Amino acid sequence: MVTATVSSKGQITLPAGMRKKLGIGVSEKVVLESQGNVIVIRKAKDFFKYEGFAGKALFATEERVRMAKGASDHVRGRGK
Repeated sequence: MVTATVSSKGQITLPAGMRKKLGIGVSEKVVLESQGNVIVIRKAKDFFKYEGFAGKALFATEERVRMAKGASDHVRGRGK
């Protein structure tokens, strides 16, 4: 069993061995779920690996560029 300490900001650090075992790298997302009084932490799936679920599949790099442009346009008030 591995323990972690909750900081004053409510944060915990995932121990290196657990990150390595789950293949969680720097800046990667994790999913937290509560199951009764248990918290389950698992590696989040890459959204861009669900190719074609919303229509014609694009290369992940192209989709990332399109999403970044859309977000930028939205922030600048040009999004529709």
